[in-house]
Amino acid sequence: MDILNYLPELISVSIIAAFMVVSPGADFVMITRNSIFHGRKSGLYSALGIGLAIWIHVAYSIAGLALIISKSIVLFSIIKYLGAAYLIYIGYKTFTAKGNLDVEDGLKEPEISPLNAIKQGFITNALNPKTTLFFLSIFTQVVNPETPIWVQLIYGLIISLAHIIWFSVVSLFFSHPSLVVKFNKHKKKIEKVVGSVLIGFGIKVALINQ
Repeated sequence: MDILNYLPELISVSIIAAFMVVSPGADFVMITRNSIFHGRKSGLYSALGIGLAIWIHVAYSIAGLALIISKSIVLFSIIKYLGAAYLIYIGYKTFTAKGNLDVEDGLKEPEISPLNAIKQGFITNALNPKTTLFFLSIFTQVVNPETPIWVQLIYGLIISLAHIIWFSVVSLFFSHPSLVVKFNKHKKKIEKVVGSVLIGFGIKVALINQ
């Protein structure tokens, strides 16, 4: 089958994904945090982690589990509270962080490994119930049930790449040396603000209703 047969659907998915990815949320704050305090590479690896997490949502959406999760109070609550707890935990660590900003590399201490950066981005997105609801809306209202799985996988690839590209741009912006110099002058205040915002997002996630 020709992918052009599904062009209207593909365009709709792409437009919705674009609006979703640029909407400020927990992913944006996480990327900003890691880019400012741990440097450009950490921000980029975290962006990759978010892109990889998208495939978790794609997998259960294609399998038809998104509707089950959204309708199950227990499953939805587990995802919601785990995601909230993780954001609050990272927010607390940021709020109480210690270290010195460096123009080139961000925080010298504590360092963050590529694997840990990927993990933070992955967990933040994978346990975000708002993302679950987003995929539920796409795969139940936009994507036709008769759409072949291989086409749905292309949709997933588009959404994943959109996240990686956008959050890589965000990381490049917030880790720019000229900005790091400015951040260095107000480091402790920025830590407090970013930590508070993450905790706030954690609380907001915990209060999300199905």
